[in-house]
Amino acid sequence: MTQRVDLSTVMDQLSIDAVITGYAMAVDDGEWVDYRALFTADGRADYRGAGGIEGPAAEVAQWLAETMRLFPVRQHLIVNRRLDIQDLGGYPGDRAEVRADYLNPMRLDSTAGGEGGSGAGATTPNFVSGGRYAFTLSRTGNGWRIRTVTVHEKWRGTADALTPS
Repeated sequence: MTQRVDLSTVMDQLSIDAVITGYAMAVDDGEWVDYRALFTADGRADYRGAGGIEGPAAEVAQWLAETMRLFPVRQHLIVNRRLDIQDLGGYPGDRAEVRADYLNPMRLDSTAGGEGGSGAGATTPNFVSGGRYAFTLSRTGNGWRIRTVTVHEKWRGTADALTPS
């Protein structure tokens, strides 16, 4: 490989990483326009592995907007990212796959039947889940975009169940 190809590959890796980080931030911040913009025109999201829906990114964004209202405090941590960019004989292609683990603590809205409210424990998450994302991405005229994302939840629990005694 030449230095130019190596640099191109590194730039692709950084761009893809920015898309994955943008995905987590869009969900956590409830920025659904930003969420949709991260996908290709035919992009799809599959949350069935975590009790959700599957469909076009715009439809799933609407579902997330409604569902996430129950959890006004949420923060994805997407870690252990494994990135594979299509290899065209030593040159990077226009497709990529990312497998990444996630940890997702959330706090239920106290007005939605949760145990929120004020006091010392009001910011303690009362719902935590973890699992793995599988992303496929495509290079587009606007940069790398998500073609598909599939959530594979591995576990979930409450903060009380996860707190050591």
